Amino acid sequence: MSTPDPSDLLDLALATAREAGDLIVRLRAEGVEVAATKSSGTDIVTLADQASEHLVKERLLGARPDDGMLGEEGDDLRGTSGVVWIVDPIDGTVNYLYGLPHFAVSIAAEVDGEVVAGVVVAPALGLEYAASRGGGATCNGVAIATRPVVPLGERLVGTGFSYEQEARTREAAYLGMLMPHIRDIRRLGSCALDICAVASGLLDAYVEEGPHVWDHAAAGLVCAEAGGTLEVARSPVGKRLLICAPAKGYDDFRAAVVEAGFVGGGG
Repeated sequence: MSTPDPSDLLDLALATAREAGDLIVRLRAEGVEVAATKSSGTDIVTLADQASEHLVKERLLGARPDDGMLGEEGDDLRGTSGVVWIVDPIDGTVNYLYGLPHFAVSIAAEVDGEVVAGVVVAPALGLEYAASRGGGATCNGVAIATRPVVPLGERLVGTGFSYEQEARTREAAYLGMLMPHIRDIRRLGSCALDICAVASGLLDAYVEEGPHVWDHAAAGLVCAEAGGTLEVARSPVGKRLLICAPAKGYDDFRAAVVEAGFVGGGG
């Protein structure tokens, strides 16, 4: 079986994410209904999350029936083509619930274990981030790059918090140690869009304990193609820890994150 062209996978991902974005905006106008909760009572799944993932599955596997798919809302399908689609149907669900515009559809195409195409579409913000392996990164079709590196004390850093109370207490302590060494913190509510903000120069860096692979698979490629570095490390309690910054400023940001206590297992 021939290896698929990343640009073809990117085109399919972008068309699908646009359609899913239109769907969730339409459903938001009709009113949001919570379907379930996950890690805590405040970590929600809406009917729109489920509808979006169903649409994405139909479009992707309708076009490429031999592919696999990993979706946040339960789809875990093994394919035979070597391609696996990694899908977050709404990243930023609580923002979506409240009517805040900072939410997105995230779709990545992984071929033999490597992400080769990814899109993050934020329909309410009018933003479409896209990247293919070796093909660069864009926002709304225009090439993007990470922000020029500034001293650590002048860096604006994105983050996120768990919905589990014990975890967020721990994470607040890490941030309390980091804050004196940076410009400020922003918590916008969407991991994928935060990483894309680093990619496009809207943030200087990003760190968060706990995100899943569907939160960052597409955005991580966007960031890498824009000149950034994203590492999946481990926190002191063994949870996945994302550290993201422009490549040239990555090492000193990572050192500050380690000093603040975010990283476990010897760093």
